[in-house]
Amino acid sequence: MDDIGVKFLSELVGTAMLIILGGGVVAAVSLTKSKGFGAGFLMVTIGWGFAVFAGVTVSYKSGGQLNPAVSLAQAILGNITVGAMLLFWLAQLIGAVIGAVIVWLAYKQHFDEEPDAAAKLGVFSTGPAIRSYGWNLVTEIIGTFVLVFVVIAFTNGQTPSELGAIPVAFLVIAIGVSLGGPTGYAINPARDLGPRIAHAFLPIKGKGSSDWAYAWVPVVGPLLGGAIAAGLSYALLPVVS
Repeated sequence: MDDIGVKFLSELVGTAMLIILGGGVVAAVSLTKSKGFGAGFLMVTIGWGFAVFAGVTVSYKSGGQLNPAVSLAQAILGNITVGAMLLFWLAQLIGAVIGAVIVWLAYKQHFDEEPDAAAKLGVFSTGPAIRSYGWNLVTEIIGTFVLVFVVIAFTNGQTPSELGAIPVAFLVIAIGVSLGGPTGYAINPARDLGPRIAHAFLPIKGKGSSDWAYAWVPVVGPLLGGAIAAGLSYALLPVVS
């Protein structure tokens, strides 16, 4: 718990940076009249990967967790206390809201010009290609399990910054291109919930629903995936003792 205030701020800033660049690439690809309009899913996955690179890099003081599922895994592994985990969750959620607001400010005119409410929501939060809550949940569990399990394997059970930002970025790109098709791979409760909250309160022209009926999936799925990864690491990864 030493320097917990610094670590709180580190997680907040890192998660905000993650959302600024991650939400920003979705806005560039999705919103009418953006110069990146129509660049496609691969561009989004690459953008999100390097958004993770930037977020982990600037949040080294806290270990670059940026994700409640990663923080939960760290608590299960005994690397942080439950109290620290809860503070990290709060920092990550606040950072995600701030990051989403900044994306809206950067693309304000494009949000005003965009006629499709679903495209606007997609900048802020994920949604399923085929809505089936049970199977959508399974997809998010699998994607987050891969993220957390591989990070644990590479870092000897430590935090993402111990692995280095670039390998984590490439891992996120791999998850996106391989497992992102069904749900848009939230794999991070704060990444989805924080911007969805921002979408709900921002004065976005013609924004439509924030789709709260789906919002629990990208929260519960990643937490379960992270917990399973941490639990299985004890049995399957010799680096964890």
